[in-house]
Amino acid sequence: MALARALKTLIFAAGSIGGLSGAAYGLLTGQSRRARTIIGMLVNLPLNADGRYLSDGTGPLAPASGDALSFAVLGDSLAAGLGAESPDRLPGVRLARTMADELDRPVRLVTHAISGSRTVELEPQVDRALIDPPDLALIIIGGNDVTTRTSIGTSAELLAGQVARLMAAGTTVVVGTCPDLSIIRPIPQPLRTIASRYGLSLARAQRRELDRIGARAVSIAALLSPEFLARPHDLFSGDRFHPNGAGYELAANVLLAPLCDAVRQAQGATGAGRVAS
Repeated sequence: MALARALKTLIFAAGSIGGLSGAAYGLLTGQSRRARTIIGMLVNLPLNADGRYLSDGTGPLAPASGDALSFAVLGDSLAAGLGAESPDRLPGVRLARTMADELDRPVRLVTHAISGSRTVELEPQVDRALIDPPDLALIIIGGNDVTTRTSIGTSAELLAGQVARLMAAGTTVVVGTCPDLSIIRPIPQPLRTIASRYGLSLARAQRRELDRIGARAVSIAALLSPEFLARPHDLFSGDRFHPNGAGYELAANVLLAPLCDAVRQAQGATGAGRVAS
């Protein structure tokens, strides 16, 4: 049902922007029906393996007092890892393990991301994160905004507002901007192009707003799309919409350096960084 509503909204958005003829509207409507039959469904909730990860790869362990870097993951299904085959293949887990090794300190992972979330629904996740403000936060959101009526400007402003709340609490934030939906091959043309253009425009708006408040942004579309387009059978899960474990590994590899650099810069600015349990 969510996919049906999403594709219909894209059609309505295209009509309001460009003024679709009856024939063009009929074409897109037929394509949305076709896409809904081709794209599968993942019926399980995302896995979870929150906890403390050590530099030798051990984890997840129960939280403990010490010098662990607290790492929160917020956003939508891409942040939550929907489609990963096992807990070890979740993007948050991969990042926690590799950061613990790279930074030579334990990392405590807490996942607040919820599959299906739009930017307008990010605020409750930030509320939960701020109960115990993390040292570092990764946010990936925007894909579901593409398939709703939220304006690009409003969506980007809402994101910046929530990032600013985290930064005000002393959290270092890295945002993975909206992905390019042209990689979702089961969505036929020209519907896929409409989604792609909207998503790339949203990603640019997100970056502008994040630059304005001094937050870090990583272009998921630019860094991951070529590989996903070249290897769709290797990198997508059974629904052909979300990444599988290999796809999330690729994403984690792209995000690792910006996250580690952000931590090092924050530590350099404060002398030692915050200590978390």
